[in-house]
Amino acid sequence: MRVGKSIILFGPPGAGKGTQSGLISSITGKPQVSTGDMLREAVKEGTDLGKSAQSYMENGLLVPDQVIMDLIRVRLTNDDADSGLLFDGFPRTLPQAMALEQLTEVEKVISLVVEDDEIVSRITGRRTDPVSGEIYHVVFKPAPPEVSGRLVQRNDDTEETVRKRLATFHQQTAPLSEYYRERGLLIEIDGSGDIKQVSASIGTVLEKDIGS
Repeated sequence: MRVGKSIILFGPPGAGKGTQSGLISSITGKPQVSTGDMLREAVKEGTDLGKSAQSYMENGLLVPDQVIMDLIRVRLTNDDADSGLLFDGFPRTLPQAMALEQLTEVEKVISLVVEDDEIVSRITGRRTDPVSGEIYHVVFKPAPPEVSGRLVQRNDDTEETVRKRLATFHQQTAPLSEYYRERGLLIEIDGSGDIKQVSASIGTVLEKDIGS
């Protein structure tokens, strides 16, 4: 089975992929697919794939490429995948990228580029209100006084953990970036600006293709 042309969006954790994927979907009409969300849902529902992935996730290990690709193949059977999808943070390895080519044509890869120090600042400054679930930031989105006293920081939002995640990301993504650059598909977007600036840059790229 092979579906229509798809788009890949990747970048380091905290680069804003979740925020920008909504914009890309609205412009292109391609449904957003996050393998992370799909894995968590599969585990929650207790599917065979979820059970296969759960032990790896609980032990902080990378879920094997085969399990990820099985998850993608299941997703591609949905009717809304016929015209292609927007893959958010997938593929993460070269074997995944090569396997994906058998399922869909990748028309472009949008890479959000943000320096490590800024990523660390973004993630370590996040705080969550356990009552409302609202996420704040000590610099960019301070909580109102009546809420600030009950905010908590996620255990994996420490600098040590974030830098480990970034190291893993760079190790995996460097060969992927080169892989797609050689094919003329990689589009690097400066993700260090505010949300509106980044959205404008992405919108310009997408609308240029639509209008051509």
